[in-house]
Amino acid sequence: MAKNSAEVIISIILVAVTGLLLVVNRCISLSQVLNNNDSEYSWVNFALQNILGYSTVFIPGYIVYKYIHKINYLDKAGNTCLAVVIRKCFEGEELIERSNVSCSNQPQPRTLLQDALLLLFYFVCLQISFLTWGVLQEKVMTQEYTNSSGEIGHFTDSQFLVFVNRILAFCLSGIVVMCTRQPRHKAPLCKYVFCSLSNILSSWCQYEALKYVSFPHQVLAKAAKTIPVMIMGKLISKTKYDYYEYIGAIILSVGMLFFMLDTGNDRKGSTTVTTVSGVILLCSYIAFDSFTSNWQGSLFKQYGMKPVQMMCGVNLFSCIFTAISLIQQGGFIKSLSFMVNFPTFIFDCLLISLCSAAGQLFIYKTIASFGPLVFVIITTIRQGFSVLLSCIIYNHQVHTWGILGVLLVFFSIFLRIYCGYRLKVKRKRAQNVSDLKI
Repeated sequence: MAKNSAEVIISIILVAVTGLLLVVNRCISLSQVLNNNDSEYSWVNFALQNILGYSTVFIPGYIVYKYIHKINYLDKAGNTCLAVVIRKCFEGEELIERSNVSCSNQPQPRTLLQDALLLLFYFVCLQISFLTWGVLQEKVMTQEYTNSSGEIGHFTDSQFLVFVNRILAFCLSGIVVMCTRQPRHKAPLCKYVFCSLSNILSSWCQYEALKYVSFPHQVLAKAAKTIPVMIMGKLISKTKYDYYEYIGAIILSVGMLFFMLDTGNDRKGSTTVTTVSGVILLCSYIAFDSFTSNWQGSLFKQYGMKPVQMMCGVNLFSCIFTAISLIQQGGFIKSLSFMVNFPTFIFDCLLISLCSAAGQLFIYKTIASFGPLVFVIITTIRQGFSVLLSCIIYNHQVHTWGILGVLLVFFSIFLRIYCGYRLKVKRKRAQNVSDLKI
């Protein structure tokens, strides 16, 4: 009887809190408080609307989480449908098979040649996926569309692009999970919520920033995320970094600063306000993205899941968050109407999503195999190619100091690689000497 009453209370909490939040969000929407989209800071309004939408999923889930732990529901629950769902969401199999994480899912050690070939394969696939994605991303967010009737339109809903990217990635990863042999999934599903939120927020900031800064500026700013990745690594995973990694990160950031100061901001209608907005959005992107990669790296170490399982779990919640938010804002209707009026947008949108989904697979595999810092180095190299492509295709100008900045960025990357190799050799020699003494 107690179990049944607990499940009734959980159901009431979910329905009541979700309903209340939907009513509050609707009232705010109707009051026009967040609908001033003509100002230079309109992105703040959009961001708040998105967060309100996400809250209708996150807050009820959090309240249920606190309630079930307060009454020790998981210890008493039977095998009802609700109990099974709650156990999958909040407990997983962490307590049941924790001892097997370190032994059953650990891959066999690879040779140096195998490591090099695998890293080269991931590198090439990431370049192809994200270079195509970057060019199309700039086109969708900055270029005008023209239909057969001569109408001109400009797509502005960043969150719809995030949703399409995530739902295609979820479908792709879901198919792979179902069609291939995977290890038993142990992590509670709620563990994916945090990196899912940070992932969609970083993607939204990335798209939105293109309204305020040029693509080359955005790309070079992303290169500076090596520092926040290292900071997040120390905070989340307690990772220790060597002195050369800090030096390389500082040189990289200086190079990025040279580039930004030299080229200025060539976005149409650029003002100090739009530049400030762009910088805030880029800093937000860097922070969210750094958290995402380190949180995922921590989950890989703790639960030993496969990259495609990680991709499926993260994108499941990303689809839920963005879909609920778009429904509340009427974003689906506006975006689908734009698709009908400008059919070429459909092709661009689908191709962006395919490149994003394929790229995500390789992101997760790279992080799982080589760690978040190696992934950031690969991404930084890709960003250099992205700048070159963008300047050629969309006629962005880069001058002497900008070129020096780009060279500093690449110098920092190769410095980190060289110093890392030398330090690894030095430590190996020291270990061999120590073994001989023993």
